[in-house]
Parts: sequence; structure tokens; C-alpha cells
Amino acid sequence: MRLVSSLPGLLRPAKAKARFGSLVERFLGANNTQFVHNLQGNTQIMRNVRQVTKSVNPKCLATWPLAELYDRLCEYLYEVYDTADHPALGQSPREAFLSRLSDTGERQHRMIPYDEEFLIFTLPTTAKGSARVTPGNGVKIHHVYYWCEAFRDPKIQGQQVAIRYDPFDVGAAYAFVHKQWVPCHSEHYAVLKGRSEREIKLATEELRQRHRNHSTKFIVTARRLAEFLQSVEAEESLLIQRKCDLESRVIRQVVAGGLDGENHPLFPGESHVATAETVTIEEPAVDEVYGVF
Repeated sequence: MRLVSSLPGLLRPAKAKARFGSLVERFLGANNTQFVHNLQGNTQIMRNVRQVTKSVNPKCLATWPLAELYDRLCEYLYEVYDTADHPALGQSPREAFLSRLSDTGERQHRMIPYDEEFLIFTLPTTAKGSARVTPGNGVKIHHVYYWCEAFRDPKIQGQQVAIRYDPFDVGAAYAFVHKQWVPCHSEHYAVLKGRSEREIKLATEELRQRHRNHSTKFIVTARRLAEFLQSVEAEESLLIQRKCDLESRVIRQVVAGGLDGENHPLFPGESHVATAETVTIEEPAVDEVYGVF
């Protein structure tokens, strides 16, 4: 279980109910003026592009990797902002949060466990929200087929099932079969595992650009994506995006560090609490095709 943050105004009502937006915008404004705008390489000067020269261009002054920025942002939120007196509260946000807990209780029945079910429901889906189960291939998500043993059921084949995918790992997806979410593996799993949706999108655009002048009927498939991602040219064109994905993976491991690592659906086998210093990242493996469906 995880308690909701004591920072005020971060919870919003459902969509189409425009309330409390001013609190969120005010908090983001304070975060920018007190913290982000004081960092070297911030993009505040880009509001006046004509005043930007090479000596002051934020792209030339960026010094904060994502992991270090995340650590400092957490320190600012929970040790500086959370403990300073708030003019609207008459006390610090932490004191207001603890006083409300003592008055109303922790309300354990309203807390949401940070488990596999929570992670699945927070994953994105496609525009349609479902996909048809093709016999022998499974469901198709963004040019890639995903398969699980539940798709062998004749009653499921040819039916539309709800789907969700991990934008940080194209090798995995989930399908709602027999009233439960079932994990699925992609074709060419060894190549696509650990690669982000953004990296696949860049590779798809590069493939289409190469064949634009040669074929008007070029179709992007998982096989072509896998072959392209293994090529040297892909390593050069996608290197920047891959480094960004590796840094974001560190942060997601740190955020999920309070879980029992042995039962964690995304990072199995890690029973310790992860920190930005202890997390190690490995490049995606390049191996044989996962299997024939």
C-alpha cells in the first residue's frame, strides 16, 4: 500500500468536471519558479527565441541526467516544499496532511495497492481499445502480433478482446481473456523486448521513408522491424532515443522499489529496495526469434 502524497491540490475530479484546476496550475507554477527555472539548461529563455545565442542555448548547457533530476525533484517536493509554511494553509503541507489523518483516519479501504492489477489498468490501449484474435497469430497491436496460450481456445479465436500494452516494453502486452488479464509475448520477442513504443515509432518512420521512393505498397511488419532494429544503421539513428529509454527505466525501477521484487510483474527477482545508485541497466538482448505461433 502507498499513501497519497501530502502535496496539496494534486488530485483532480473526473473529466468534464473542471474544478480545482487553479490549485494544480499554481503548484506547477511554484515548482517552475522555485526549482526548474533555477537549474542550468532550463528552457525559460526559449520564450524569446530571437534572444537565444549559442552561448546561452539550453541545448548546449544541459547538464542534468534524468536520474539525478528525479532525485533532486523528490528532495525539493518532500523536504523543501512539503515542510515550508503555505500561505493558504497557515502551516506546512505535511503538517496539514498529518493533522487531517489524525482527524479522519487513514481510510485503509480507499487505498489502492500498487500491484500488477493497478499497473495493468494504468497501461494505455489502442484507439479502438480491442483487437481481434487471429488464429495462429494472436492480437495485433501497432504492426506487431502478440500471443498467449489462452488464444488456442476455439471460442476466443475470431473474437474481439480488450488489450493493453506497455509503452516502455514493446515485447509485452495484456489481453482480457476469460474475465482476466493475460500476459502476452510479441513475435520476435528477443529483439523487441525492452524497446519502447517511441523507438519502434522512429524505426517505423525510417523504414517507410526508405521505401517511399521504391514501393507504394510497402507494409510495416514485425519481421521487418526486427531486422531493421538489428542493423547498424538502426543503432545510429535510434541511439539517442534508446539512451532516453534506459534513463527512464532507472526512474521506474526506483519508483517501484518499495514493492516485493520477487512478485513484481515488471522487475521480477529483485527483492531489495531500488535506488538510483543501485539500479543497473542492460541493453536489450539480440537473440533468435521467440517462437513460431
